[in-house]
Amino acid sequence: MLPLGLLTAATGHPMLVELKSGETLNGLLVNCDTWMNLTLREVVQTSADGDKFMRLPEIYVRGSTIKYLRVPDEIVEIVKEQQAKDQANRGGRGGGMHGRGDHRGDRGGGGRGTRGRGRGRGRGGGGGGGGGGGGGGGGGA
Repeated sequence: MLPLGLLTAATGHPMLVELKSGETLNGLLVNCDTWMNLTLREVVQTSADGDKFMRLPEIYVRGSTIKYLRVPDEIVEIVKEQQAKDQANRGGRGGGMHGRGDHRGDRGGGGRGTRGRGRGRGRGGGGGGGGGGGGGGGGGA
């Protein structure tokens, strides 16, 4: 289970965030992004000493300042069930889409052709024809 998936599932639920400074934040998770930056609402901020409390309507927490996150157990269970369901629906080996064009390694009709690595036209050894290579110039792959 990836932490980011767990966090996105926890949106709208209460959570505890401990910062590297020692402060803790208790509030409802409104949003999180790929850098684990969080927005919390209805927050109670506790100082590192534990003697000062502040109530805040909303706070933005930079992900790099977070030391610890406490997510409710019910969220962990929900994510586990969802992952098990997704795994069952995924199927076994082979079949299905394979991402990025579904090419599976073969060049089919497109691509550069089969003669060399795109040397361009008219270059290469010898006389009149040159080293051709079907389809054109040299972009890198």
